[in-house]
Amino acid sequence: MNTDTGGVAVFPSRVLILGLGETGLASALWCLRQNAALHIVDTRDCPPGLATLAEQGQGDITRFLGAQAFTDAALEGVEQIILSPGLAPSEPALAAFLVKAQQRQIPVIGEIELFALALADLATAQDYKPQVLAITGTNGKTTVTSLTQAMLETAGKTAIAAGNISPSALTALMQALDAQSLPQVWVLELSSFQMQTTQSLAPDAATVLNLTQDHLDWHRDMQEYAAAKARLLAASRVAIINRNDAAVVAMIADIDDVQMRSFGADAPVLVGDTGMEGAHGVTWITASEKDDFELPETPGARRKKNVEKPRRKPGLIKRLMPADAMQIRGQHNMLNAQAAMLLCRELGVGWGPMLNTLREFAAGLYRTQFERSIRGVDFFNDSKGTNVGATVAALEGMGRDIVLIAGGVGKGQDFSPLAASVRRCARAVILIGEATAVIEQALAQTGVACHRAESMEAAVRQALELAQQGDAVLMSPACSSFDMFKSYAHRGQVFSAAVHELALDNGEVA
Repeated sequence: MNTDTGGVAVFPSRVLILGLGETGLASALWCLRQNAALHIVDTRDCPPGLATLAEQGQGDITRFLGAQAFTDAALEGVEQIILSPGLAPSEPALAAFLVKAQQRQIPVIGEIELFALALADLATAQDYKPQVLAITGTNGKTTVTSLTQAMLETAGKTAIAAGNISPSALTALMQALDAQSLPQVWVLELSSFQMQTTQSLAPDAATVLNLTQDHLDWHRDMQEYAAAKARLLAASRVAIINRNDAAVVAMIADIDDVQMRSFGADAPVLVGDTGMEGAHGVTWITASEKDDFELPETPGARRKKNVEKPRRKPGLIKRLMPADAMQIRGQHNMLNAQAAMLLCRELGVGWGPMLNTLREFAAGLYRTQFERSIRGVDFFNDSKGTNVGATVAALEGMGRDIVLIAGGVGKGQDFSPLAASVRRCARAVILIGEATAVIEQALAQTGVACHRAESMEAAVRQALELAQQGDAVLMSPACSSFDMFKSYAHRGQVFSAAVHELALDNGEVA
């Protein structure tokens, strides 16, 4: 964007919105607020945001919908393209359309980039300079985003969580502007899709929680997927990483001008890091600090390039909280908690408000959610576990024998990383959906029996028969849901209903 003499960016006069889902609609409404003319391009005849745009959008809007949406006419006069994150640029028809845009030198950005530019304009026009925290990773993003927001609010800060978590960042910004209640802190959950089209976002602190295969139906390969997430760390003042994840650690090898903090399942060493420590049968969340327990150092400014990176020293290990005092359970959630704590710590929040939040905070629906017990067997709903890494984390975090229900749409994943966790943790595996044969092959050498079921209801009943008293039945699919269900939430609802129906059949009431 060009800037006027006052330093505020001059908004493009005509913008093309590619995809009218949640973020596309938010981008369209934001552009209309800036008096831009719109071209709406969507291959669906009636995209989900169309009715809302008709109700709320006032301005010059031209629609290009259906099978012939990618026409040259859609690019006429366009100065900027906003690409929705749900659209894979490698899809042939879209790729050809984007090549034509490139030939016309039309820049392509995403909704998060539009949000970052909006914050820059608000800084100039209204002196509004909020702090920004950003969370990405293959698994745990939503939990960490929600937990971080809750910790900040407990500490007395106003904070809005947005982005991939919903609402979209621009929707939340428009709501805050209309209510004249702009927050002190934005907590953004970001997907690799969103980072692919973002250049200007510069968070105060950002974290990559973990990195395992996912969305290879969108990204060309694992390297591109990792690079999209690494971009966030390079743009941040402070990068917070999972030091136990080799793929995440590799991301920071070439980053020189960013401060580092880390969390992990081992004891922390360097000042500013967190970790875990076992003592007398109790697992503690710990921190490495150099002095006062409650007052962190004043957050520093971004270090200039070519200035030697300050070396962190080993600190004193301080036990903060027994892990079993948290509402959310499992080792993966101990790591999630640490990530949220380090993000908040960079904004000057003391340990007290964070620990109080951890004692009360419960993760959202379908994230290793306890449903109920039947005949001494506990049923857990992890429908949000849509990739192999999420299911591995759920298996390893249970701490008992498990009957696993998995399967769905494989998304091109390699399922072999499941094998070690299944061998260690599972009594049996029940598979549903179109990836059944592929998962069976990946688990063939584990020595754990794999069974097939035609429906979620059948899988739940079979799981109870295979389980023993004290076991857990874990529905963590490692796959997306669209072969048998409308969404991961719908899948979670079907599992929950099947479990409660089975309980009634066994004479158990709520």
